[in-house]
Amino acid sequence: MATYAIGDVQGCFDDLLRLLDRLNFDERRDTLWFAGDLVNRGPKSLDTLRFVKNLGETAVAVLGNHDMHLLAASCVPKSAQKKDALSQVLEAPDCGELIDWLRFRPLFHYNGDFCLLHAGLPPQWDLKKTQKMASLVEKTLRSPNYPLFLKQMYGNKPNSWSADLKGVARLRFIVNCFTRMRYCDSTGKLDFANSGPVGSQPKGLIPWFEVPHRKSADLRIIFGHWSTLGYYEGANCYAIDTGCLWGGKLTAIKLGETVEHFSVECQGAKKPNKTYPTAKSLPSHAEAAS
Repeated sequence: MATYAIGDVQGCFDDLLRLLDRLNFDERRDTLWFAGDLVNRGPKSLDTLRFVKNLGETAVAVLGNHDMHLLAASCVPKSAQKKDALSQVLEAPDCGELIDWLRFRPLFHYNGDFCLLHAGLPPQWDLKKTQKMASLVEKTLRSPNYPLFLKQMYGNKPNSWSADLKGVARLRFIVNCFTRMRYCDSTGKLDFANSGPVGSQPKGLIPWFEVPHRKSADLRIIFGHWSTLGYYEGANCYAIDTGCLWGGKLTAIKLGETVEHFSVECQGAKKPNKTYPTAKSLPSHAEAAS
């Protein structure tokens, strides 16, 4: 029996199948963790969703920003954009079943050893707070009035954690952390303007996992979302979005006391191809910001 965590698929279903062949995946004995962004931009979002849904308890999939965007597009049509590749899902005969399945996926998963999320955590949250914050959004998405929140989900504010945040403002901040976070300042203030590799950001910004005194530093966290970061091990974190959509690789890690990683080359559904780092460590936040 083995558990594998897989980076952002984004509708690149054929690449996913090739990676599973590489892993010798057997759904009778193995478990797959998906780090979010199952859909959008790639050519086969519908096939990807159906496949993961049909795996049942064999698969754990946390919600990413593109998955949240699909949920919004399903009930707020004007949120869909021309660059999206979601029409195949929205026009499918089983769309309702897929959307209901997706909105019951978690934002955060913890098995007592590893944590799985799509993007990041603010430095003020420990495990208990993280689980509580994820639960607030999950309960909202699973309630009958979930479209009311999705209509108000988009926005970059608030961008700092405060225990005083209430209602939609609190929910939006939680979603932005779990699904969009990359860089922040030393206090955890979110930045959404920079998504490049470490070293390209303005002075004062650091990767979320490099913030000093981060309360989740004792957790082993697996995340995706940051394709220009590439595969990364460090700070008790594992970044596994290696840019499959852009002609990079699709990556999986085998969970255990020692983590192994596996990748397949991808043709890329979007061009031009980018160059993705392969180093397993990054410079310190001080070096990166200089």
